[in-house]
Amino acid sequence: MMDITAAYTDLYQITMAQVYFVTKPNGKAVFDYYYRRNPFDNGYAIFTGLEDVLDILESLKFSESDISYLKQKGFENEFLEYLKNFSFKGSIRSSKEGDIVFPNRPILQVEANIIEAQIIETLLLNILNFQTLIATKASRIRYSAKDAILLDMGLRRAHATGGYYASRAAAIGGFDSTSNVKAAEDYNIASTGTMAHSFIQSYDNELDAFRDFAQVRPKNCVLLIDTYNTLKLGLPNAITVAKEMEEKGEKLFGIRLDSGDLAYLSKKARVILDAADLSYVKIVVSNQLDEFVIKSLKEQQAPIDVFGVGTNLVTGRPDAALDGVYKLSEYNGAPRIKLSENIIKVSLPFKKQVYRMTDADGLFYGADAVAMYTEGEIDHMEHPFDITKQIDISALKKEPLLELVMEHGKRVVPARTVTEIAEYSQSRLAQLPDEYKRFQNPHTYKVGLSSQLKKERNDLINKHKN
Repeated sequence: MMDITAAYTDLYQITMAQVYFVTKPNGKAVFDYYYRRNPFDNGYAIFTGLEDVLDILESLKFSESDISYLKQKGFENEFLEYLKNFSFKGSIRSSKEGDIVFPNRPILQVEANIIEAQIIETLLLNILNFQTLIATKASRIRYSAKDAILLDMGLRRAHATGGYYASRAAAIGGFDSTSNVKAAEDYNIASTGTMAHSFIQSYDNELDAFRDFAQVRPKNCVLLIDTYNTLKLGLPNAITVAKEMEEKGEKLFGIRLDSGDLAYLSKKARVILDAADLSYVKIVVSNQLDEFVIKSLKEQQAPIDVFGVGTNLVTGRPDAALDGVYKLSEYNGAPRIKLSENIIKVSLPFKKQVYRMTDADGLFYGADAVAMYTEGEIDHMEHPFDITKQIDISALKKEPLLELVMEHGKRVVPARTVTEIAEYSQSRLAQLPDEYKRFQNPHTYKVGLSSQLKKERNDLINKHKN
């Protein structure tokens, strides 16, 4: 994981922190992290990035160079002395990383000194918004690809070092491996590499290039066959090398198509490979793939074993960003609310818990209920704004989703590997009915309020409007 200091934030966070330091240094705050709209018009999102946030917060400090820079920006010496000893000492309650989440319900809550809670906001949003976006995109691609192997090949097209975290998020969303060596090393993700056209072009002929590559890297060898002529030159040369490998007791893993009509070429290649008794050789494809292209290839029954996805994955195309927000919901024990003419932007006050309902078959019922943290059993869930809509949830099993993961600045749950998080995420997706997973007009997963929370929120709205 990359080294990050507390200066990885927006300037206004530190500006506000200085005012808090002077006027109310001991204020206690509760902030909610949530997002307002599912990315990609999807039916859900996959919460990702929590482990990185916890790791960073445990050791978050301002460096000497940070303090020197802030001094140049005109911050007062007494405040800078405070920042020299800054650390996050608050608590975090959160959904599990890898869980399926939905708009307008708390995913994570920070409870801390107002200065600490403010300074970590940008870092938290930066990591959680991006990784959640990419993991959700990866999940959609996995849904299209079904059981095919998925390779993250997007680092060269990623937004600078965002590619590092994109590889982690892609693995949680369902990808099998990455081309990103550093991310693979740090997060223990399987790494994969093939070859570039330039490698083949550096030789006087393609066959010699294939032979040298297979001799030096016989394990998991994939030959790129579309540099010159895919079916008339590249594929025959790959077959020649595959037969030479068999004589040495080795096997060619696959051929790769990176251009042209992938459905047509893969079908032709499969027939030719099978006729040469090379049915074990896999077909790998790349070139501007996304969930829709892969879905189309699957519908055309293209015999593709491995999809290498790059740009569209790691840039989160077409959405590019998740609209996650971080809103104050309680200060010194008193509720706080943010009002707006746009009702979707009205925040939820109070410290809260979120409950997920499941039916008798263990599937998600299609509703999460947000309640006040101090409430006991809740029997009804009400629409956030429509007074005519409510659901009786008394007979449903309710799972509390926000668990304590950090207390006094130290994690209180065991660290989880990317593999563990990915497996958990897949198990949660299996509980989500298919109508929420489809790409076109997915069902809307309901998020409602307990009767008490709704009443208290409405009272607070009326108080601030009068």
